[in-house]
Amino acid sequence: MRNTFLTTALLLAAPLMWGEDQIVQGVSVPEFGISHSGDYLTVDMTLDLSDMKVGNNKAVLITPILVNGNDSTLLQGVGVYGRRRFYYYVRNGKSMLSDGNEVSYQSSKRPDVYDFDQILKYEDWMDGANLELRRQVYGCCNTLEDEQFGLLGLFSDDKRTDQIEFFPPLVFAEPKGEVEKHRALEGSAFIDFPVDQTVIYPDYRRNTTELAKIQATIDSVRNDKDVTITQVWLKGFASPESPYKHNTDLAIGRTAALKNYIQQLYHFAPGIIATDFEPEDWAGLRKFVTNSNINHREEILSLIDSDMEPDAKEARIKKMFPAEYKFMLQNFYPALRHTDYRIAYDIRQFNDIDEIREIMRTQPQKLGLNEFYLLSEQYEPGSDEFTDVFETAVRMYPDDEAANLNAANAAIRRDDFATAERYLKRAGDSAEADYARGALEVRRGDYEAAQKWFEKASEAGLPQARATLFQMSQIKKK
Repeated sequence: MRNTFLTTALLLAAPLMWGEDQIVQGVSVPEFGISHSGDYLTVDMTLDLSDMKVGNNKAVLITPILVNGNDSTLLQGVGVYGRRRFYYYVRNGKSMLSDGNEVSYQSSKRPDVYDFDQILKYEDWMDGANLELRRQVYGCCNTLEDEQFGLLGLFSDDKRTDQIEFFPPLVFAEPKGEVEKHRALEGSAFIDFPVDQTVIYPDYRRNTTELAKIQATIDSVRNDKDVTITQVWLKGFASPESPYKHNTDLAIGRTAALKNYIQQLYHFAPGIIATDFEPEDWAGLRKFVTNSNINHREEILSLIDSDMEPDAKEARIKKMFPAEYKFMLQNFYPALRHTDYRIAYDIRQFNDIDEIREIMRTQPQKLGLNEFYLLSEQYEPGSDEFTDVFETAVRMYPDDEAANLNAANAAIRRDDFATAERYLKRAGDSAEADYARGALEVRRGDYEAAQKWFEKASEAGLPQARATLFQMSQIKKK
């Protein structure tokens, strides 16, 4: 066994979660290395199995793996079998867990230390690959009961190890899939009614245009095969002139009239169209007054905000400020007679990668964050396609912390520091976000600032932060 610690730019990572020396539960790796010569790559390491415990009817398979994006290769495994499980294979003449591609031991006879050494055919993708350990626990009937991964290091095919450019492995957030993708389109329509009437006349004044707005919104989703309309919500408002009771009747009647009009056009199932009303839109009036330069603005706003009954409030404004009231009646009140609408709908799930790719190109608003993440896994990290997925996702979900974190990581990978910093401002305060801030500082060359972020992420329980801190400590020793 060669003592090849950090051979050929293999950057050592820290143990992730099991104890000071354990890479995965029960396994320590006190030394290891990778060397590339000609057409071959040699991987050697010392596996300390002295702390491994295996139940009588269990089996544990330890497998080194080289991984780089979508490329990977499994190295020879080490299988440790409980007594009952071991004799099951022996009696039945069955292959071990990895079909013979392993060194197998009965648990009571396993060595405390196993010297691993394997030569592989070198392929270009191996440059930049991670060397990982996989621990799998099997029970009865070869049922996989547990699986863990631990990072050993990053292989860089550069024999001048003093010139290694440290690039901490980035941690992308895997968003949880939406059980249902709920979306909604909203707007306001200004339907004109003859005085004191609640009957809709489509050709009356501007009604043709306003009704068309609602229809266009409904049609935009109703004719989409990927969409199911779940609700059409209508809320009618009246302006404050006339008695409050009369305005209540008008708001209810006019909203009902619009509901009937839409139902006749689309024949929705019962319960799809829901209605609400507000007899007098005082909030809308307040907004108009606030944004105006009308005389006595503050006094009028004070009356609008008062606890007076609506009819008394309106009468007071009319009496105290007649000129301003007339101006509001002519310029503000017409816009207060409106109907707000919301078309709620669900979008189906997409599972086919080619379909997700096409949807992202043509209608990215249909995709959930988990679907963007699935697509990103098809591309080489750092590639234009990989970056485009996360850039598109964050445009669709600009306030989502996971979307911003992933877009920041994609920017860090291509050394676009300004963009990464912008996204990190919206990435939240999770351990993963703090880790990304540390990665950004590494790429900027500020290792002191990076270490503080990594320490914060490590204290919060992020195993990758602990691993990266250990990598940094080993580089400092060189």
